[in-house]
Amino acid sequence: MSQVKLQELLIFDFEKLATATNNFHLSNKLGQGGFGPVYKGKLQDGREIAVKRLSRASGQGLEEFMNEVVVICKLQHRNLVM
Repeated sequence: MSQVKLQELLIFDFEKLATATNNFHLSNKLGQGGFGPVYKGKLQDGREIAVKRLSRASGQGLEEFMNEVVVICKLQHRNLVM
């Protein structure tokens, strides 16, 4: 993550993400990627979010996942927020 300053990222703890996604309930699953499932969620302040969860069964490693996070952070799209 050296390419992106950690101070510029909003970081959420696992409990907040679990609450927002109703404990990653299947009804909130949006899809499945190479790293694992993506869930929709809603934060306590009403903001809607998508959460990509790294799967233990994924053939990808943590380094590859973090590289994807860096790429997503560099994207600028009206429907993508960090």
